[in-house]
Amino acid sequence: MTIYDPINRIAAPSIGTLARLVFAATLAPYFWASAMTKVGAPLGPFTPSAGAYFQIFPRLIEQAGYDPSALGIVPTFIVIAGTLAEFVLPALIIIGAATRPAAIGMIVFIIVQSLTDIVGHGIDAATLGALFDRMPDGIILDQRLMWVFVLFSLALTGAGPISVDRWFSRAKAPIWLLRSNPDKTARL
Repeated sequence: MTIYDPINRIAAPSIGTLARLVFAATLAPYFWASAMTKVGAPLGPFTPSAGAYFQIFPRLIEQAGYDPSALGIVPTFIVIAGTLAEFVLPALIIIGAATRPAAIGMIVFIIVQSLTDIVGHGIDAATLGALFDRMPDGIILDQRLMWVFVLFSLALTGAGPISVDRWFSRAKAPIWLLRSNPDKTARL
């Protein structure tokens, strides 16, 4: 037993809840605002705006003469899927439902978003930033590494005790299992 054991018993189960709170306070509004720029009318995310194509496929839309209808079904499907992901995945993380898969999905989303910014939009070196320098404000490498770290902690630890995931795991667990192994409930 170490001096930190009592702190670990209290803090460790709450990491997921705290990471979700940080995500809700900082990243979810960013992704929802981004998703709103991609929504068209009349069917919302199922009819992407022209801006959605400019954001996701900058080089492809330029080759198509800035005409989204000239792109075809595959780019449209990708734009719709990306827009829906920006709405659904943050909501799942906030309520703590399917948290681990949602966090992994958001990590993949951020990687694709970053690659699109670097390759598709051709961002400059200052915007890209550099790791292990003294400037922590590089939009891609510095900031998005922090985003991924928050999501990675959710992928590893789960949603925490205040979550839909926890509620479902307790609802499914047989009562005899919960009584015979109290430590099992702490890990659910």
